[in-house]
Amino acid sequence: MSDDRLAWARRIAAEREARAWSQRDAVRALRAHAPSELPSDGSMIRQWKLWEAGALPNDFYRPIIAAVFGTVTNALFPVPSRRDRESEILAASGMDTLEIVRRLSRPDVDNATLDALRITTDRLCSEYPFMPNDQLLIEGRQWLRRVVELYSKSLTLAQHREVLALSGWLALLVGCVEYDSGDHHAAESTRRVALSIATEADHVELAGWAHEMRAWFALTTGDYRGAVAAAQAGAEVAAHHGVAVQLAGQEAKAWARLGNRRHVEVALDKGRRLLEGMPHPENLDNHFVVDPAKFDFYSMDCYLMLGEDKLTRNLAEEVLRAGTDADGTERSPMRNAEARVALGITGAREGDLEQALIMGERALQGDRQSLPSLIMTSHELAAEVNRRYSTEPAAQDYLARLQALGREKPLFLPQ
Repeated sequence: MSDDRLAWARRIAAEREARAWSQRDAVRALRAHAPSELPSDGSMIRQWKLWEAGALPNDFYRPIIAAVFGTVTNALFPVPSRRDRESEILAASGMDTLEIVRRLSRPDVDNATLDALRITTDRLCSEYPFMPNDQLLIEGRQWLRRVVELYSKSLTLAQHREVLALSGWLALLVGCVEYDSGDHHAAESTRRVALSIATEADHVELAGWAHEMRAWFALTTGDYRGAVAAAQAGAEVAAHHGVAVQLAGQEAKAWARLGNRRHVEVALDKGRRLLEGMPHPENLDNHFVVDPAKFDFYSMDCYLMLGEDKLTRNLAEEVLRAGTDADGTERSPMRNAEARVALGITGAREGDLEQALIMGERALQGDRQSLPSLIMTSHELAAEVNRRYSTEPAAQDYLARLQALGREKPLFLPQ
């Protein structure tokens, strides 16, 4: 079969092979997930062959195929993303940044200015995956101060709620970047501010993301039970919002590290069903939007911890493919780094020290990093390397470099 097939066609073949299924086995799994009777086995096997060859399944079959492989429709069959955010502020509001700032100095605020602020906030949240930490932190704090200053102006009730929501989103963004940068205490303080704003504004989605941050903090500091508790608390608050999918993902990752496969599967399936039932997001780049491709990222991490190396490799390669543009530009460098660590761990388990170290080193080289997550996963790779190759000089060099990184940010070393 040629290599010029579309990515989804290559993926369904690889997912089937990773499970050691024949095409007949795949059809049997398809029947188990189908909401109604399917045609005969012979007909469905011919159809499956066509799909793996590149014939696009119709709207009926796409979600069933996704469910068979534990993912969601728009991750397996992605919708193109709209990525031009730079010109949107001017196009939508007629204002550039200087004009927005000038209008903010007035004694009252009109709705057009709030619209421009909303678009600016969305832009900043969309730059989270790739903008350098220092730059995003400066911009995020500047805009947060500007929005908070609006509290003292003459606002209608609706405008006041909008200003609260905007300040909440910006506080969440700043807290995330603070944590990525290794400033745990500042991040937790900012997270609590965001939760307080969410409570005042009665904004359940903001509150859900504040709980999600708490789950992330707990996960990356080795408090897996705390991560589960925070994720479940957030899900109770924001059960019908997109953040509930990410909360399920964080819960699944914590259960995976606790070795509880059943709870992992339940959490992943909960998140998958929630995401499958939601409309496709308009802006996939916004950090506070759960894009379908991120579900594969959660699953990759969980399968890695459960020792499912073939499934992990398939998902890691898919994360890298989805997170890299055709010209090689990485639009999701933090996810890509963790995917490389996952490939490093599977390589180490299979006896390929060279692959393990190459992937581990590449993961540490990115300009845009989430230090807590990267150190957590890199130490999981280090554990595999140390267990299997502790006497190899190349392995010792890698472990020494990782120890040096840990000394720089000791707060995040797993206990």
